Formats: sequence, structure tokens, C-alpha cells
Amino acid sequence: ALLAGYEPSEVDQLDEDYEHSNMHRAFPRMLPARNALRNAINAGKLRATIRHQAQVGYVGKDDIEFPSGDQGRFSGYALTWSGKVMDREAEIFYQAAIDWRATTIAVDDLKAWLASRGLKTGFFAVSTPDAPDYLNPQHPRYAAKLATAVRAWLAVNDPGNKSPKQALTKWLREHAAEFGFTDEEGKPNETGIEEMAKVANWQPTGGAPRTPNE
Repeated sequence: ALLAGYEPSEVDQLDEDYEHSNMHRAFPRMLPARNALRNAINAGKLRATIRHQAQVGYVGKDDIEFPSGDQGRFSGYALTWSGKVMDREAEIFYQAAIDWRATTIAVDDLKAWLASRGLKTGFFAVSTPDAPDYLNPQHPRYAAKLATAVRAWLAVNDPGNKSPKQALTKWLREHAAEFGFTDEEGKPNETGIEEMAKVANWQPTGGAPRTPNE
């Protein structure tokens, strides 16, 4: 919530199942921020203490007997340990899917990751007094498309064998979730990306990409 620029107490009042509640409509930047964090962790770009749900199952004669009596809940679990719990043979199972509610990120690691992505404003930002107002999401006249177009322009120094617009469009698609330009399914907002690529394009007349010697 803080990363997306919202008050945590307000967000906490809504259902946490973002995709199936009014969370996305009430706080449109929450889902992109959450997805950006998860994707960075899964890609190994953001260090985190990853945790999984676990369940103790007692060994019966024919099968595993879970304390809840509901074996169907544990179809996605894998055995990790066998031994005795309270004088009873037991096996501990963990769920392969990450438990995001229990997974944690150190604040310093989060700040370093944000700085590496060029996001130097907001609650977790490292102090950067020289950052321009138009890149500050807390500024009353902050324009998301303008700020993202500038980020793209700063990031794409060398378009390589692509035209500047093609390279900018590619970068904007790859970073759409970080800047809140995806829909509820995580797909990039192609209309918004097209508009931002036009703004950041330094070669609007088109033509073949120039070589370094030209």
C-alpha cells in the first residue's frame, strides 16, 4: 500500500483477494505494485525471506491423517520431514506456492531495489532532494504518463537496431506493471504505452536507425 501511495489502514479494510473484490477499483495502483514486487522476487532481483504454508499430518495405517480431517486441502503439498510429534509418527508437508502474506522484505533491500529501478520518490525512497517534481507521485500535479514517458526516455539510451519508438515501446511494455499501466489480468495498457512512446520518441519523423558514426 505504501509503495503504491495509499494509506495502509484504508486498504486493510477491504478484502485482500485483489482479483475478486473491489480492491482494484478502489486502489488501482495496488495490484501493479504487488505484481512488481512478486515478479522481482521470483526473478531473483529483489531479496526476500520466502515462506510457505505447512501442515503436520499424522501417519495412519493406510494414509496420512491430517488434523483438520480435510485431505483435499493438501493436494498441492510436498513432504519435507518425517519424525515424531507428541509421540506420534508425523510428516510435515509444505505448499509449493509461496505464502505471500508471510513472506518478508527488508526495508533496505526494498529501497535499494527501488533506486535501481529509478524510483526515487515515495514512502520508501532514499532522500533525493534534487528529484524533479514531475517524477514525484506525491506531487499534486503528478501526471503518471508524463513521468513514465520520462523514465523510458532516460532508460533507453541506445535503441540498437530498433527505431527509438520501437525500443521505447518495448521498454514500456516490460515495465508496465511497475508504473501502473496494466489491467486486472496484468496485461499492458497498449493505448497508454503507445501514447507515452510518442511523447518520449526523439525521432518522430521515422526512418532507419542511425549508426553510431552518423
